Amino acid sequence: MRLLLSLAITLGFALPSLAGPLSAGASAVDITPPKGCPMAGYYSVRGAEGTHDPLFAKALVFEKDGTKVALVSLDLITTRRGVVEEARKLIEKLTKIPGTNVMISATHSHTGPVLWDGSPLTEVLSGGSKIAKDYVAELPGKIADAVKKADDARKPAKVSFGTGKEEGLAFNRRFHMADGSIGWNPGKKNPKIVRPAGPTDPSVPVVFIETDEDKPKPIAVYVNFAMHLDTVGGLNYSADYPYTLSKALATVKGDDVVTVFTTGTCGDINHINVESDKPQKGHGEAARIGTRLAAEVLRTFEVLKPTDGALRVSSETVELALPAVTADEAMVAKQILADIGKGTKPVPKFLDQVQAFKAVDVAGRLGKPYQVEVQVITLGEDLAWVSLPGEIFVELGIQIKRGSPFRQTMIAELANGSIGYIPNRVAYSQGAYEVISARCAEGSGERLVDSALKQLRAQFKK
Repeated sequence: MRLLLSLAITLGFALPSLAGPLSAGASAVDITPPKGCPMAGYYSVRGAEGTHDPLFAKALVFEKDGTKVALVSLDLITTRRGVVEEARKLIEKLTKIPGTNVMISATHSHTGPVLWDGSPLTEVLSGGSKIAKDYVAELPGKIADAVKKADDARKPAKVSFGTGKEEGLAFNRRFHMADGSIGWNPGKKNPKIVRPAGPTDPSVPVVFIETDEDKPKPIAVYVNFAMHLDTVGGLNYSADYPYTLSKALATVKGDDVVTVFTTGTCGDINHINVESDKPQKGHGEAARIGTRLAAEVLRTFEVLKPTDGALRVSSETVELALPAVTADEAMVAKQILADIGKGTKPVPKFLDQVQAFKAVDVAGRLGKPYQVEVQVITLGEDLAWVSLPGEIFVELGIQIKRGSPFRQTMIAELANGSIGYIPNRVAYSQGAYEVISARCAEGSGERLVDSALKQLRAQFKK
């Protein structure tokens, strides 16, 4: 080594990189609740009657030069900060992966369990069910188990990436209406629709991980797409369209491959095409979407590019102000929730319920802003993963992607905890469901964008 260094100095050539190889492993752990667990996704009480397809915690672990990171996707409606913190502690204990190096997100399946956290909404939807509380208590251990299995399965690996495009699946669900208002899910073939109130993000980022050997074996496929998971409905557990996506990719790449799907910024995006009168609900619709996504992923496999480099991680706690809720609004909200609890007839209107749950939550914070996490994980100068803590409007995700210096930036929403809907600034004056529901003040989404871009640029410069 001394001779090599001396020659390098004398002859003026650069030393070869002494960086170690990248290793990777993946796993899938079943996190399906027992039959009868209250289901999430709507403002009504539903008990699960069975399982159409199991729910999973899917984990992907990378290691390079002593730095280890874990990316976890849950087939659940959301993530709870308490669950994330407990899972990170267990992961660090089991694997030595620092908790700060773990990104945990949810796909937003509407056919999974209520994640009880003591809030008025989860209390109503779960009815204080012991099954729901036990499920949340056991969840951190199952997440940690998935990461431990992925870490134990690590092998020397190579990574390639590419971005596909699927323009026919996702639609903005907010519309300018003929009366000047903003309509939310205004219905198929509604003649009062003027035009969509926002864009979509048709990009389909793909990361393919395989063993680094003469005859490579697939380890995992990471897929990201910005569209709500609310196609199935019903009373059976289901991962929704990622289930078909995973099955299709396994058919091509082998049963051992783990498809880690994460949801991009889709707070105002769903699968409903209002220009068509065809029904779009049920497992058939989920299978159609999953199959089309799988086809685009497979097309993207033809143009994947190899990548490598240092693993880097950063995170920032961002303070988000609360929206204004008056004392009168809080009092009315408490009465509405009391009527819901008693089963008083008639049932309050849907948006009145949404406003009531929001007002009680916000008033209960006594003016204390939210402290949320924005996390960034990068690999070399090509790949970046960004976590955002809620259902984020697509415009905000597009801003991050456009401002990122990395060649492919993937955003996992509902990650490391969630505070619900986070609209972009312009939406607040427009109103409608997402804004009525939002627990954070106008400008909160732009603060998240600023944090993500600051971290991305800082990591790229290293």
